[in-house]
Amino acid sequence: MLPIRAVQAIFAIIVLGLLAYASDEWFWYWTSPSQINFLIFTSVWTLLAVAYLVITPGRFPTIAHKFGILAAEVLTMLFWFAGFIALAVLLTDVGCNSRWGVCSASVAGVVFAAFEWLLFSATTIMAALHVWRTRGSHSSSHDPNMEVRTPYEGA
Repeated sequence: MLPIRAVQAIFAIIVLGLLAYASDEWFWYWTSPSQINFLIFTSVWTLLAVAYLVITPGRFPTIAHKFGILAAEVLTMLFWFAGFIALAVLLTDVGCNSRWGVCSASVAGVVFAAFEWLLFSATTIMAALHVWRTRGSHSSSHDPNMEVRTPYEGA
């Protein structure tokens, strides 16, 4: 899971940078669109969610409840879906052309946001399958296959 989580964090940083630039430059022409602001929020949310999803299963297993992990995955996936669709519609309505730097950055942000949604869709499905498989048990533990590293078993 570590490579997927690393790509999720890197894509969130890329989207954050691209759309922070677009928000700053767009301000000089109009006020910054709420669609860009929402994806900036989603990028910051993702960095916090990835930190939770990476750190808690190994270090704080009592906090890594299977429903908490599923909720973090689902919310983040929905945020990315809503964000990239809303910004894509805005860019279509505005009639962006590739000569304007803000449009180019915004289009690149939409593309990375769509890939981020795909990544979170995959990890959400994995978390949902774990919840489904353990539905009859009273265990609230996370899926060990979702851990970033395997715990030390000893010598």
